[in-house]
Amino acid sequence: MGVKPVVCIVGRPNVGKSTLFNRLVGSRLAIVQDEPGVTRDRLYGAGDWDGLEFVLVDTGGLTPSIDATLARSILAQARVGIEEADAILFVLDVREGITGEDRDVAALLRQSGKPVLLAANKADGPAAALGASEFYELGLGEVHALSAQHGRNVGELLDDLTAVLRARAAGVEPEDDQSEEAIRVALVGRPNAGKSSLVNQLVKEERMLVDDAPGTTRDPVDSPWEAAGQRFVLVDTAGMRRKRSIALDMEKLAVLKAMRALERTDVACLVLDAGETPSDQDARIAGLAAQNGRAMLLLVNKMDLVPEGSQRWKEQRQAIAERLRFVSWAPVVPVSARSGYGLGALPKALLEAHGQWDRRLSTAVVNRFLEDVVSAHHPAAHQGREVKLYYASQVSSRPPTFVFSVNNPEALQESSRRYLANRLREAFGFEGTPIRLVFRRRRRRGDSEP
Repeated sequence: MGVKPVVCIVGRPNVGKSTLFNRLVGSRLAIVQDEPGVTRDRLYGAGDWDGLEFVLVDTGGLTPSIDATLARSILAQARVGIEEADAILFVLDVREGITGEDRDVAALLRQSGKPVLLAANKADGPAAALGASEFYELGLGEVHALSAQHGRNVGELLDDLTAVLRARAAGVEPEDDQSEEAIRVALVGRPNAGKSSLVNQLVKEERMLVDDAPGTTRDPVDSPWEAAGQRFVLVDTAGMRRKRSIALDMEKLAVLKAMRALERTDVACLVLDAGETPSDQDARIAGLAAQNGRAMLLLVNKMDLVPEGSQRWKEQRQAIAERLRFVSWAPVVPVSARSGYGLGALPKALLEAHGQWDRRLSTAVVNRFLEDVVSAHHPAAHQGREVKLYYASQVSSRPPTFVFSVNNPEALQESSRRYLANRLREAFGFEGTPIRLVFRRRRRRGDSEP
């Protein structure tokens, strides 16, 4: 299970970092404005080029020589992004040429030891592109003259970037996760929900630092654990909080590390506090795990404070069902790190969720299911266009992914898609795992290749 490489975009304010970020992720996630310093925090997005997926980090403008509070904060933000990066895009402004601050940034990047690609931005024409040769003075290698705004030469930059990332990945030793048979379990959630205490209780040693102060855990830590005849690797991650409530740069780095931990895990355990109503942040974390296609359990910790048969617990279960209804397939497991309550049932719950996540149905079984579903509820016509479902198959697991052949995929209404997903779960369970449905137009004889 590969971890996506991280690419950090750095440079002085107003050189076009956010414009390049938006170009690379194919959206307008970053705020683009002429006023320097608009991007003050790091922003994450997904990039994909030539079959290689990577995470992009847009940072605030680097201004190492300015002693203002904001400038120091932006520099700290960028340093955190650089620390976590596998490669760095250093964006420069062709129109302004090399500045003293560019030289300071170049020195910082050389100290990092990370691969650096120079993006000489705002080279909107041949004349401007000629000015990019000046940046070879920085001693950081090849200069890519491009226009982020118009997309000029961005493809060539991405070609070189993916080559660097692939070369770097080829030289990295594979992670030692104890065994290929070990199931990786990431404990994720808001700070102070009791993730580290749960790990300590499960492995029966004070392996994690436990403190009441939120944010004590800053790096994902792997702990081997064996239960029910199965090897597990427990990954305790930093608590995730809303961006605006994160004050320390180390905690911000920890959020990125936790997000990356989700990419290399099998089962995500979202740890909730039995004494608190699920928050928007809990929902966001659940969404991240589901989006990454991970099996999931909802561990409701601190049950020593809320008796399971009490009215308080019934209200809490209802609140969880309502707030996290989009992951209603994730089993709720009440536990207590302090008393050990419920932890005996955890290995079985993990194995069942992992088994469903890894489950594979034969094509014959899936098509019999489709015939029964269509005969009971034919998809409604949309704008006079009839919708026909021809056949289906499960093309992969981890998570279970199904492809349906249909005459008009764009005419298949969302209600029909939800109906199929619900019927799949009714027929086959899949408790503890997301499922993915893909609808493709049926190819007919004589159709040309796309």
